[in-house]
Amino acid sequence: MEENTGVGIRVAAGIFLTIMLITIVVIITISSQDAAKQGQTKMASITTQLSDTEFNTYNNTTLSGSQVLNAVRQYMDQAQFGLQVTTGKQIAAGSAPTFYGNTFTSEGEVTNADIYKNRTLTPAENQSSVEYINPSGKFTSEVKKDKNNMVRGIIFTQI
Repeated sequence: MEENTGVGIRVAAGIFLTIMLITIVVIITISSQDAAKQGQTKMASITTQLSDTEFNTYNNTTLSGSQVLNAVRQYMDQAQFGLQVTTGKQIAAGSAPTFYGNTFTSEGEVTNADIYKNRTLTPAENQSSVEYINPSGKFTSEVKKDKNNMVRGIIFTQI
């Protein structure tokens, strides 16, 4: 009888320890899941900030024409992105601005999504063209975002 009691106590202790171990594992798993979710949220926020940082140099600043040309070369081939340039000659002639890459609306929505992308800089480099970007000219810049707060374009206007 004493042997049965000893075995019973050992089995009960084993079951109790197993239940305690399972409870501890469940608690640790739940708390680590919460920490992982918080980490993912923070990483998403940091990623958004870093992607917008690239365009901060073009937000409400004054740039030279050569900086505008470099920006056009750098960004005109990006998907769902465009650059609008208005030169002094276009302003004087009342001409429409020139889009490089995709065109976009005043709300920042891309209108032709890579179908009719302007991928040529020839008029911007031709001094007799109204689209000529004078490398020593001064331009104001503005970053355009869509309704999802994604950067979709940059507007350059010669001053």
